[in-house]
Amino acid sequence: MTPEHPRPPAVTVAGIGADGWAGLTGPARAALADAQVLIGAERQLALLPPRCAGTRVPWPSPLRPAVPGLLAAHAGSRIAVLASGDPMFYGIGRALTEVLGPDRLHVLPHPSSVSYACARVGWPLEDTEVVTLVGRPAARLAAALHEGRRILVLSADATTPATVAALLRDHGFGPSRMRVLEQLGGEDEACAEGTADAWDHPAGDPLNIVAVECRRVPGALRLGAVPGLPDEAYAHDGQLTKRHVRAATLGVLAPAPGELLWDIGGGSGSIAIEWMRVHPSCRAVTVERDPVRAARIAENADRLGVPGLRVVTGRAPDCLDRLPAPDAVFIGGGLTAPGLLDTCLAALPPGGRLVANTVTLESEALLADRHKAHGGELTRLAVSHAVPVGTFTGWRQAMPVTQWSVRKPTTDPAQPSGDDR
Repeated sequence: MTPEHPRPPAVTVAGIGADGWAGLTGPARAALADAQVLIGAERQLALLPPRCAGTRVPWPSPLRPAVPGLLAAHAGSRIAVLASGDPMFYGIGRALTEVLGPDRLHVLPHPSSVSYACARVGWPLEDTEVVTLVGRPAARLAAALHEGRRILVLSADATTPATVAALLRDHGFGPSRMRVLEQLGGEDEACAEGTADAWDHPAGDPLNIVAVECRRVPGALRLGAVPGLPDEAYAHDGQLTKRHVRAATLGVLAPAPGELLWDIGGGSGSIAIEWMRVHPSCRAVTVERDPVRAARIAENADRLGVPGLRVVTGRAPDCLDRLPAPDAVFIGGGLTAPGLLDTCLAALPPGGRLVANTVTLESEALLADRHKAHGGELTRLAVSHAVPVGTFTGWRQAMPVTQWSVRKPTTDPAQPSGDDR
């Protein structure tokens, strides 16, 4: 019988704040003093006293790819990792859990900068939105901007407050109140405040968080939190799924947190963009064959707060085999391309959804044929707008949209299949 090897010691992750050693709990101090290897940012390692005698290893840059190798290099040693505040809140704890698994991690959290910030400005934490710009584009903040909303922005460095102020101005939120909270919990804690319109403070401490109370300029375009944004929110050349049809389409696509959408024939990207605006974890890939439109989609995505939208310039279905499997597919253009519908249906997992819109008779006939073969729901969407008719008002109807929606069947576990029959 092969003897069992002793299990290597778990990695301890200790949150630490600007108050350093003085702010740590007894268990955190004991773990750090007992560690043979101490890993963290240089500024964090500098906060430890001489009694923490383990070998000090600063994180390299970029950090995330280095995690597995660094842990492997010190395997068998008692390792303690320093993290800012709560390691599991936008911290290194996530990366360590992905590499080691939760059973090999012992986390000792410290109050996060978000907790400190809410305590300083008097905001209930549960009513405050948090947006991180650490290693992420500033355009992400745009999706969170709504009148009266309170937002805490996790800063990448000392330049982030000025970047936030510029973005607020560009999106019609110049009157918003900003407070930059530095070195929270430490002896050098400080606060600078003003409005985005008048923000002229020099760059301060890189360890900061920005508190924003959103105020919109009167008359600025209002963007709601549900699908169906105003058409004026998009730059386009006419290839745009119009507002009312877009809202109805997203309702049938039914995005849920964490799901991935394929948006085929992106046009201006409106379906993919509003899919991603439903929840921060929603993902989308839009496929557009025209390079000019593809570039415009990326610009729209940045402006509307979802810079993570992946834009693929190419023809469907030729480029679809290189994409990750979708949870839902929307086809807004190119329906008559040979094999497109069949390829998209095949790519969907059981329970996945497909929605296709068209305004042409040729594509409508194709959808009717697929509806007959696969079921689902065939719908005609017709929208009319009131317009002047001389000195009176009448209705002008937009081109009606035929929509086919279908859900891929799920396997009934009660029914035998394959070798089980």
